[in-house]
Amino acid sequence: MVISFSLEASLMSVHHSVSDDDEEEEVGGAQRAELRLAISEDEEEAGPFSDLTALVMRYRHGDRRCCVLLCVGGVIVFTAAFLLAYGIFSGRYHCSQAEQGHEQQLGGAKAPSEGGAGLYLGELRLMMRKLLQDEDIHNTVSRVSRAAHPPGSSEGTSLASEILQRFRELQMDHTWTESLYATLQFPDRSQRSSLSLVDSAGRVSEEIPLNPSDYCPYSSTGNATGGVVYANYGRPEDFKWLKREDVSVAGCVVVMRVGGGVSFAEKVWLAEKNGASGALIYPDPADVPQDPRRLGLNTHTAVSEHVHLGSGDPFTPGFPSFNHTQFPPIQSSGLPLIPALPITATVASKLLSQLTGPSCPRPWQGRLPYVRCVVGPEFSNGRRVQMSVQNVMKPILLNNIFSSLEGRVEPDQYIILGAQRDCLGPGAVKSGVGTAILLELARTFSAMVKKGFSPRRSLLFVSWDAGDFGNVGATEWLEGYLSMLHLKAVAYFSLDQAVMGDEVLSAYTSPLLVDLLDAAIRQVEHPKHAGQSIYSQAERDGGSWRIMKPLYLNSGAFSFTAFAGVPAMELRFTEERAYPFINTPLDSVSRLQEVLGGRLGVTGRSLGELVGEMVLRLAHDHILPLRITSYAQTVLQFSAQLNKHSAELQSRGLSPQWVFSARGDYSRAAETLQRAIDYSDLHEPTITRFYNTRIMKVEYYFLSQYVSAVETPFRHVIHGRGNHTLSALTEHLGLLTSDPGRFDESSFRRQLALFTWTLQGAANALNGDVWSIHNMHRFTH
Repeated sequence: MVISFSLEASLMSVHHSVSDDDEEEEVGGAQRAELRLAISEDEEEAGPFSDLTALVMRYRHGDRRCCVLLCVGGVIVFTAAFLLAYGIFSGRYHCSQAEQGHEQQLGGAKAPSEGGAGLYLGELRLMMRKLLQDEDIHNTVSRVSRAAHPPGSSEGTSLASEILQRFRELQMDHTWTESLYATLQFPDRSQRSSLSLVDSAGRVSEEIPLNPSDYCPYSSTGNATGGVVYANYGRPEDFKWLKREDVSVAGCVVVMRVGGGVSFAEKVWLAEKNGASGALIYPDPADVPQDPRRLGLNTHTAVSEHVHLGSGDPFTPGFPSFNHTQFPPIQSSGLPLIPALPITATVASKLLSQLTGPSCPRPWQGRLPYVRCVVGPEFSNGRRVQMSVQNVMKPILLNNIFSSLEGRVEPDQYIILGAQRDCLGPGAVKSGVGTAILLELARTFSAMVKKGFSPRRSLLFVSWDAGDFGNVGATEWLEGYLSMLHLKAVAYFSLDQAVMGDEVLSAYTSPLLVDLLDAAIRQVEHPKHAGQSIYSQAERDGGSWRIMKPLYLNSGAFSFTAFAGVPAMELRFTEERAYPFINTPLDSVSRLQEVLGGRLGVTGRSLGELVGEMVLRLAHDHILPLRITSYAQTVLQFSAQLNKHSAELQSRGLSPQWVFSARGDYSRAAETLQRAIDYSDLHEPTITRFYNTRIMKVEYYFLSQYVSAVETPFRHVIHGRGNHTLSALTEHLGLLTSDPGRFDESSFRRQLALFTWTLQGAANALNGDVWSIHNMHRFTH
């Protein structure tokens, strides 16, 4: 599982200082006001100049000293006025000249049509707000979600062509597509998946009807027969409870509820790990509203989701499938070995109502009608369940669509915005909203450039294919450019599922972007509470720190950080009551509009403005506004846990001092770099380039160099998956108290060493030159 880092602590420690650019704007504004005030006062009443003139007229035949005083006074006033005017205009002139000079070096970079290279951040913010519109957002969502548009379908191909044309009409600097073949799984048209009840002799006693379009992409195919065990949400703690109660899932079909903070892939993987022969997943009315009279899911609708415990093409793990036929067949370890099916609440009720066995704990009790919550595994009538999954793998041509605005100062640094385009259903939320906001932001920034905005860095807008199969299009692109992205990608913003309500904002984010988000939510008005910023409304609802959440496996942002080492964020507006139609055939624009009270355009615009605010900062500021000290706080929390077990570890010959030392080195290196930035001339291009290059690599430094990208693609030691991660290390450490017999000293020693050296490597890299690194390692004979 991905460890939840302390974003709350990170946000609470934010220093709410004015940025350099805002300070320049305020100072410049004050100076201009002072200059206007001085001029108006000079016009209205006699000032120093008229006093000196009267003195000369009165004593024009007097002493020469008056003439000398007059000359000196004139020189002083002229000098003061010159310096004042220089102070006002030199900063803007310098920036404008620097950018114009860079454009000349680029030999053909387009200059803005109106002279605006030196626009202040506040001016750009106002321009963006005026240009953002909400009308097109609703229209685009309606177009995208008018029918199912899976990858490779005629509807999907038509939609891709339309989006490509929309980008071209914006007259961006570059627009192109990248195509690749990936292996996707679809239901077999010649054989249908099935679910039935069989008697003790294996004869089918009852067929349970299924919708043939409901399936879990990348499920194992084949049959499974056995008793039924109810495992709540299928979380690790749920399977641990069953084990404590001596309820074995070995050889049984496990029934699990949608939700619980666990993806379908994780549920199936844990069921398989505990010996299950199959998995059935259903939406419980306690989690997914199922009253159609109150915007709920009907009880005959299933929720579908892929079950590959990973992302990208599972048959080219860790490398791109540009032409996968040239590579030897390699299968992702995240593909399940047991069949999995989505079922409706009605089918789940039919199965669970016949179970016998121990009663469920109270938190496991859902709201299925006529079900007395027991865990099984036996049926009251001695029957068993038999499931059959019939899916086929197909090579499908995918198309990722790109459009960019080239930066005028650092064009090789990219700020990336992306959204999933495909969907197995209509996908108003799943793909429509993200696509609509992506296109609206592209249109807005393109118009801003025409009106004078000169972004320092390049903006890259991407429409991804095959998102419903585990962000395949995005991940394959990352795999293809992995060796260069950490040197070029500043940050990634995922717009997937961005609007599911208009009440609560959630940000699934790398901690490097926390300060950027905190500043943005103070600038943007809440879509539902006029006159209130998102920040102020969050403070009323219990604290803005609640907005920040860790990245999760199925997020469109996860692979960018956990696999490629690029800071990433996914933003989402939701309601307190869950949006019930996601990943179903009922995810339509009409139902989404009903949830939002007709405010889809307004809410989409607010989300777009929030993302745009952060993109503006990243594209405008001389120094990238990323919090490079954030991971020191995350490791500090783990260090505190290590300290609690210090005596026990030392008795086993394990010293936590390694980790303490590496954390201290990283913290000092990050703080030293931040101080150096604070006291540097940020208008000097060489200096800003030097610092920004180091800042951009911070996330990449936390990718473990000691595991294979093919075997363990999510190498990030904080956000990734595998034994190299901080979460795995923390879980293993917990065995010292919960189950000492399972604590593996040699394995823990290896985990601790690899994590420590990854952290120490990040500290060394952040220090810069090798002569700046002072590791205290003594040579001993």
